[in-house]
Amino acid sequence: MPHPEFVGLVNSLQATAEAALGDLNAATASAARDGLLQEGRARQTAERSLKLLSMLADKTRGNLDFAEAELLTGAIHSLRTRLDSGPHGN
Repeated sequence: MPHPEFVGLVNSLQATAEAALGDLNAATASAARDGLLQEGRARQTAERSLKLLSMLADKTRGNLDFAEAELLTGAIHSLRTRLDSGPHGN
């Protein structure tokens, strides 16, 4: 069974990145208020969240249950795809 705080951490990092990439969700208003959606900063914010999720995956490898590993892997894959091919991608 996934640890609730772990799920919350992964979801928070993913939501921050998605808000920076322009998704409309509850995090968008907060990110805009904090200046994280300004041109130039938005991609940096998304990349920083992706780096944190990737580091978390490296540091927890072999210590997560299946559901936690799937959640983390899915978040990383989703953000990499968005950054590589989305409107903010290279």
